[in-house]
Parts: sequence; C-alpha cells; structure tokens
Amino acid sequence: MAAQLIITNLYIQVVLIIFEYMRIVVDLHIHSCYSRASSEDMKFENIDRIASIKGIDVIGTGDFTHPKWREEMKKLIEENGLYRLEKGKTRFIISGEVCTTFKYKGKTRRIHHLIILPSIEIAEELSNRLSIYGDLKSDGRPNLSMTGAQLVEEVMEFGENCMVIPAHIWTPWFSLFGDKGGVDSIEECYEDQTPHICAIETGLSSDPPMNWRVSALDSYTLVSNSDSHSLLKIGREANIIEVKELSYNEIIKTIMFNKYKVETIEVDPAYGKYHWSGHRKCGISFPPKEAKKLKGICPICGKKMTKGVAERVEELADREEGEGPKDKQNFLRILPLIDLIAVALNKESFSNEVQKKYWEIVNELGNELKVLLEEPEENLKKVCGKELTEL
Repeated sequence: MAAQLIITNLYIQVVLIIFEYMRIVVDLHIHSCYSRASSEDMKFENIDRIASIKGIDVIGTGDFTHPKWREEMKKLIEENGLYRLEKGKTRFIISGEVCTTFKYKGKTRRIHHLIILPSIEIAEELSNRLSIYGDLKSDGRPNLSMTGAQLVEEVMEFGENCMVIPAHIWTPWFSLFGDKGGVDSIEECYEDQTPHICAIETGLSSDPPMNWRVSALDSYTLVSNSDSHSLLKIGREANIIEVKELSYNEIIKTIMFNKYKVETIEVDPAYGKYHWSGHRKCGISFPPKEAKKLKGICPICGKKMTKGVAERVEELADREEGEGPKDKQNFLRILPLIDLIAVALNKESFSNEVQKKYWEIVNELGNELKVLLEEPEENLKKVCGKELTEL
C-alpha cells in the first residue's frame, strides 16, 4: 500500500511538471539600425544586453527583409525555432514590419503589418518574393506596392505557423484603422485572407479597454510591443505569455489559439503621441468630444488637426466606454522606469542624473520589469527612495 502511494505521488509530480507553464516576457516588434529614424546602436549585441536589463526573455529581430540585417541574423544560433547570440541570454524571434500601399474605394491606403516567421531560411525566401513589390534595401521597414491580402497570401505560403499581425492598428498614419490611410474593418484590408489574422497590435496610443469597445475585435488576441527604434525604448510595451516550453511554435500556438494565456504590458494610452486629436505645430490636443465640437480644426491656426486614436475608436466603437466582451485578456499598466525617475527628480529622461539613477536601480534590484511589477515595496524604498516608490 505504501509503495502504491509513493508511486501515485511520483506520478502526480511528473504530471505537474509536464503540464507546468512558464511565463515569459515577449516583445515581438522592434527595429534594427537599418530602419529609418532608428539608432545606430540597434545591433544584436546591444539589443541582447538591454533586453536582459529590461526583463525581456524573447524579442523580435525586426527588419528581416533588409539584406544587411539578415546577414547579421545568420550569425545567430538557432534553438527550437528561436535564435540567440553565442553568449547571449535573450532569445530572438524572426520578425519584421512592412508597409503595404494600395488603392481601396478610390483612396490610397498605407498599412503597416508585423510578420513573424519560424526561421531565417524562410525569411530569406519570403524576402526574395517580396522584393518584386518594393525596394527592400532602402529601409528596414520597406514600402511594398501590394494589398494586405496579397501580403498574407505570400507569407502563408510558407506554413500555418507563420503570422501576420496588423501593427499599431489605430495610429493615424500607416495603420489598419488609421484615419489617414486605414480602413474600417479587418476584412476590408485582408479580404479572403482574413481567417489567417489571429492577433492585433494595440500600439502605444491605445489599450485593451479601448479595443474592447469594438466588438468585431473580440475574437482576436491583443498583443502589445515596443516598436522600439532605440535601446532604452525596448520593452516599454510587451507581452507575458504562458508556454510549456521556450520555443517558436509554443509562442505562436499560444497567440493563435489561447489568447487568455497572453497578458499585455501597457503604458497609459496618453503616453502615445497620437492618443488625442491635435495639432503638433501649435502644441494643442483635445479629447474626442472637444475635437468633434471644433470639427477637427485647430483653433489657433485654422488648419485641420490630426485625428487621434481616442476619436477614431469613438467612430468605430459599438460599445460604450467601460464596456467589453464577457471574457477579457488580462493586462498590466506601467510607465517606463526611466520616465518615473525623471518625474521624481524633475529632470528630463535623457539627463545624466536620471540615467545614473536608472542604472543604480537596475544594477541593485535586477531587471526593469522586476522592479516595476514584482519588487517588494520595502526594497524599492531602500534603493529608489520614498518619492519614486510612491509614483
């Protein structure tokens, strides 16, 4: 009897180990030094180091379509569909962003898409095919003369574990629902290829509650990423994904089929520069109701304002603010540590004092996300000080 009990307990322990999930932090969308407006420091060695400091386990390579960046990618070591530097801690997942330009209902549409792929070899083959639609050498985020549906069709030729995600879907320029060049539904962009779209990227200027107001988005997994063009912006938004193993297929499968195991890390939407409607040159912005009263016209110069994300959500929403689907993904709201320090010290985030304090904190307490989400308050007060801890 005792022997049976021991065997039973061992069996239970083995089962628990087999089905135990690990939580990994994933930032799928960044850019390399070959993208316009990107820092020259966006190279693999630097990205690996900063991602570790930020608390990112898996990060997108970004810019797989650029031939010079792809040559750098080939130096990485493959493990379970993910990649790493020889002595690196961070895992890289093959990713890239492209812009498709096409005509729809007499208007030019420019929409950005995030592509996730299982191997460098597929990235090479797909890039060769996409090169007929645009110049891939000119920018890490190339402009392609093709529809969203054509793009998805090209990508899915390489297997069902490839993924296209509409990028920062509400941004006024270059996004799925953007006021300047977007459309009003996912189907209008991806047409017969819509069933291959499983996830959407919220972008800095929107958060899950804003997206929940559009019931047509209920079936899609929400993901958030940094879209970083510089090292310190890495991980400003990211995803916590529960997986059984650290592999490409496990990450993709979870995003595709188990969205409730994907928890997004979000900044306040007001942190994004396109949250409210406004006119940057005149330094003004307005919430949706006020912008509507002004009929979208800048009260200072009389020119048309850029319609912000909040106003665009109002246009497409079929739910009131605060409403949403019955079952919702979890999300966490943070502000980057560097910005919190800047507020506490009343200094600019790029100042020497703020930078010094940032490195002091992460060197003492560990990675940034651990500091923001997990570190006990008493430890924070010792290292960060009372004022910063209470922010």
